[in-house]
Amino acid sequence: MSPSVQLAVKPSATPTVAEFHARLDALLPLVESRAAEAEAQGYLTDDVVAALRKAGIYTMLFPKEVGGAELLPYDAMTVIERLAYAHASAGWCVIGNNMEGTTLAIYIEDEGIKKVFAGGPDITIAGNGVPRGFARPVDGGYMIRGNWAYGSGIQHAEWVHSGCFVTDASGKDMVFGPNGQPKIVVTHHPRATIKLMGNWDVLGLRATGSFDYTLSEGDELFVPTHMTYDFDIGAPRRGGVQGALGLAGYSAWAHSAWAVGVGRRMLDELVKVIVQRQDPFGKSRDSASFKFQFAQAEARFRAARALVHETWKDVSETCAGGESPSLEQMTMIKLSLRHVHDVLSDVATFAHRAARGASLHNTAMQRFYRDIHSGTQHILMADQIVEECGRALLGLPGPGAQWTVFGVTGSASDQTRGRRGEDIPHRWFLRQ
Repeated sequence: MSPSVQLAVKPSATPTVAEFHARLDALLPLVESRAAEAEAQGYLTDDVVAALRKAGIYTMLFPKEVGGAELLPYDAMTVIERLAYAHASAGWCVIGNNMEGTTLAIYIEDEGIKKVFAGGPDITIAGNGVPRGFARPVDGGYMIRGNWAYGSGIQHAEWVHSGCFVTDASGKDMVFGPNGQPKIVVTHHPRATIKLMGNWDVLGLRATGSFDYTLSEGDELFVPTHMTYDFDIGAPRRGGVQGALGLAGYSAWAHSAWAVGVGRRMLDELVKVIVQRQDPFGKSRDSASFKFQFAQAEARFRAARALVHETWKDVSETCAGGESPSLEQMTMIKLSLRHVHDVLSDVATFAHRAARGASLHNTAMQRFYRDIHSGTQHILMADQIVEECGRALLGLPGPGAQWTVFGVTGSASDQTRGRRGEDIPHRWFLRQ
């Protein structure tokens, strides 16, 4: 960041991970007590959001240059794990704010930083960076248009980030990069510039308020260049060494942290039900078959959680040592993310069936079952990303290869797919 940029950064010392856990201890009873109300209204209650913001939990990963705590990823993960355990939707909204706010803070230009963080690091941001809109270049920025989905936490957002395919100046033809892939830009604009579509009627994660949204006025909105960054941007402008994690790393961090928390809660809820349950076949806890399957479920979940923890401890140690994560470390970030969600789905299904009706009722167990199977639907769990993990582990990408959100750059097959344009759903930009 240039010396000319002045931010309203609080003078207090940067809180440690232990302090964040202490703050969370005080907050968790409130989070759990408001869960049912949040589920009913479709977004988090105002008091929970205010308390989480005051505690700094929404901004734990933000760079120190903007006044954030810049916790190491693994340390921040341990906080999210406990929050998601208490209320999956609260954990989901907080991971979104940390990821989207951190990438904004490390990537946009100084002029944008000065605007967004004029009042300090305590900002809320939501939206969808996956391109569902279009950006037409004009003098000083872009004119954007579109309809975006899954704006988790957008009810309480001050800023919105929206992914857009870049078009030519006419707005009709796509612009492609040197690798043959469509050029994508992530834009940032005030919450007042959008309107919610009011359509968050879903199976799970009901309290995340992940509404679809569109522009509030007119067909297009001007977003200056300093409030945007390229989807596949390389080096960060700020954020220290761990800023190199970028969109690919921070998005994987977010969903991995969430998964380990909700998975643990689902198994713990099963224990509460099963130790007292009795039916015509006797006490469930005495069933040899159940005890065998439960032990297997515990082993699978703990092993998946251990892989996630091992991966992020390794990455955090690398960052703490002043080095950027390697391609292999980034690959394991992506692979452990998908693996823990695969295990999570299986374990939750086992718990739901083994409880024999207990999770049919409006209980925490039912809610976590629904939330888990909603979380597994995220695009970051796509099979194509696991294929890219396999490619990287085989050593096939070329020299200087790097992870983007959806794949590895630098492999011959990646460039070939880019020339054919097979990786981008053409329906996204033909229906303009």
